[in-house]
Amino acid sequence: MEYHPQPTAGEARPWAFPAPERGALPNGLTVLRCHRPGQQVVAVEIFLQAPLDAEPEGLDGVATIMARALSEGTDKHSAEEFAAELERCGATLDAHADHPGVRVSLEVPVSRLAKALGLVAEALRAPAFAEDEIERLVGNRLDEIPHEQANPARRAAKQLSKELFPVTARMSRPRQGTEETVRRIDAPAVRAFYDAHVRPSTATAVVVGDLTGVDLEALLADTVGDWSGNTAPARPVPPITADDTGRVVVVDRPGAVQTQLLIGRIGADRHDSVWPMCIRDSVWPAQVLGTYCLGGTLTSRLDRVLREEKGYTYGVRAFGQVLRSTAPGSSSGATGAAMLAISGSVDTESTGPALDDLWKVLRTLAAEGLTDAERETAVQNLVGVAPLKFETAASVAATLADQVEQHLPDDYQAQLYARLAETGTVEATAAVVNAFPVDRLVTVLVGDASRIVEPVRALGIGEVTVVSG
Repeated sequence: MEYHPQPTAGEARPWAFPAPERGALPNGLTVLRCHRPGQQVVAVEIFLQAPLDAEPEGLDGVATIMARALSEGTDKHSAEEFAAELERCGATLDAHADHPGVRVSLEVPVSRLAKALGLVAEALRAPAFAEDEIERLVGNRLDEIPHEQANPARRAAKQLSKELFPVTARMSRPRQGTEETVRRIDAPAVRAFYDAHVRPSTATAVVVGDLTGVDLEALLADTVGDWSGNTAPARPVPPITADDTGRVVVVDRPGAVQTQLLIGRIGADRHDSVWPMCIRDSVWPAQVLGTYCLGGTLTSRLDRVLREEKGYTYGVRAFGQVLRSTAPGSSSGATGAAMLAISGSVDTESTGPALDDLWKVLRTLAAEGLTDAERETAVQNLVGVAPLKFETAASVAATLADQVEQHLPDDYQAQLYARLAETGTVEATAAVVNAFPVDRLVTVLVGDASRIVEPVRALGIGEVTVVSG
């Protein structure tokens, strides 16, 4: 029998996160382009500096409704016609609002990029905001809220934000608004928010894909280049303050068979005090590495103890998520912040023991530190998987847009992987211990208060209060 020759491995090629080319259109729109040979589906991310902090008092959620309404009709197409035109292009269009601003995301075959960009430009330049469409979107949002309240993980996240931030801060309230605020949103309110904050001079477009033979400059000029608006600077953002005094809040769900855990605080984001930014002096890479060792994967310390040894849970994760960044040296004096958190779920009877063991992991980490083996595994996973993580144009475009909204240099991501590889065990240990100090963590538990309050109170990890679920 004759077998096909066994294939041999090719020569390893060095990889780095792609660097974009930066430019601008006459209307003030900043453009980042990144040529990715072979990526025939082009990804476009447009960042609009319309932050949630800019929403009028009592209208939380208006940014979300505006973002969703951008594709629900224009001055040239009804909502149905606009959707049909997108479908003919083979394109997908999405938009959402978050604390830094609104993101509009497009994916389309490169052969139909011109048509799809024209539709996006139309949506940005002249959205219809028809009353019946706004009413429908408001109704849809109101229907979503009870489902979010019923979801233990979403309920825990809302409660943690409420606990950490002052009641006057927008970050203390749900990103997409509450039932009370969403009910007040109408077409004039959406139009007013759009007129006040959506303009090309404070927006950035990121285009990633195989741009061979594409005259991108001419294409952008003929589409989003026709978009106009006032040239006022972006709205200053207020400083972020938070209270991470160690305490426990139980969101009561009588009869719940599981307890959702969310333990968090506010910590450093990706910036330091120097601009232009020097990532080598930033705590973020070490914090990413240390947090991954603590709870980033199945081999992390938290999973090893709570899942493998004790069988309390299917998995516990530790993570850092940037909430909002401000360019260092900003005249507003505002600072950025990241949510540093540990999340997971355990069966109700194991709530007290699981929290006890979790705190033991944190105390042991502070006393003994990480091991070189843990650090090496984390580096291999974080750096080694990067080429796969950024295989698609959409993943590259989204990361570049993240850099834009967080006021980071264009080569930040490339620097980050180099810095992760250089970060030592001692440095990673110090960063994760500082990120999760045992006496400065706010713990939210969504579960049956009658069964978990006393075991948790006996742990002495902070004052325990109970709120309605």
